[in-house]
Amino acid sequence: MEFLKDKLDAIPHHLDFEGQRIAERLYQVILSVAGIVGFIVGYYKQQLSYSVAIVLAALALCFLLILPPWPFFRRNSVKWLPVVDTPHEKGDEKKEKQTKSKTKVKKDK
Repeated sequence: MEFLKDKLDAIPHHLDFEGQRIAERLYQVILSVAGIVGFIVGYYKQQLSYSVAIVLAALALCFLLILPPWPFFRRNSVKWLPVVDTPHEKGDEKKEKQTKSKTKVKKDK
């Protein structure tokens, strides 16, 4: 199983925020259009199975378009800021001491 994990880790599988927006919009449009078309075809033919088949085909299309990590979902990479180590601020320490003293007072009562 380790060799499979290494091969899967080599494939880029992340999306950026814009890619997430595109993927969500894509599946919303595909499933909405398929639902409307499926309803119309099913109503016209008087067969619920046609409606279900159209929606399931659209779902399979959504899986094919959205689940694989396609490169067009990763075009706008986020530029993260570098990590900066900062010492604890004195205000934070005062708040911690105040909350500790309040809990001690509550326990004493």
